[in-house]
Formats: sequence, C-alpha cells, structure tokens
Amino acid sequence: MKKILFILTSLLLMLPAFTAGAQRVTDGNYRTVAHIKSDGTIQDDNYRTIGHIKSDGTVQDSNYRTVGHLKSDGTVQDSNYRTVGHIKSDGTIQDGNYRTVGHIKDDGTVQDSNYRTIGHADGIPKAWVAWFFFF
Repeated sequence: MKKILFILTSLLLMLPAFTAGAQRVTDGNYRTVAHIKSDGTIQDDNYRTIGHIKSDGTVQDSNYRTVGHLKSDGTVQDSNYRTVGHIKSDGTIQDGNYRTVGHIKDDGTVQDSNYRTIGHADGIPKAWVAWFFFF
C-alpha cells in the first residue's frame, strides 16, 4: 500500500512539471477543451498532442503534417498557401472573403460573429486561438 501511495504521490508531483507553460482553452461554459503550451504544442483535454504551431507560423497536425500557415500580417492560409482567413489586430476574425466569423477580446474571450461567447483562452496569442476555434 505504501508503494502505491508513493507512486501516486510522485505522479501528482510531476504533473505541474508536465503541464508547465500550458494555457487552458475552454469552451463557453469553461469546460477544458485543450491546452496550448508556450512552445506551440496543442494538447486535448487529456494532454494528448493534437497539433503544433511553429515559430515560423506553420500549423501542423499531431503527425507533423502541415495543415496551415499563420502569416505575420494576420493572413491564415491552408496547407497549399490559399488564403482562408484573416486575423485583424483588434481581434476580429474573418474568413477568406473578409466576412467576420468571430472575435477574440483582449481578455481571451472568444466570440462568434454574433458576439456570443464560445470559448476562453487567456494568455495565448490571438492568432493561435483563432486557428484553434475558427480554422
């Protein structure tokens, strides 16, 4: 019994190190849907890696296949470099035809085009949040 307790305690103590630097992404009801680490690794609610956002803006799936690109001017492109959206500096998210599809407020609140709250992602770059929720 002491051995099991020791193992469980050790695992619990290691958990903060495992999740260090990860910010929680929640839905509109504050249920965790993902974690995004400071290195751009995207994990599901069970900490399984589901994607990556690289420092050059390349977005990859869990198998490191490129699925898109985030350009420094806010343009969002698919894996074939076709423009599929735009992220404006004020947090407005637009599709490839410049129609507003959502908003990301400075406090991390994510809203749809009708300003209904669909999620929260405080402390995560807006471009990363936009990719997660809208692309």
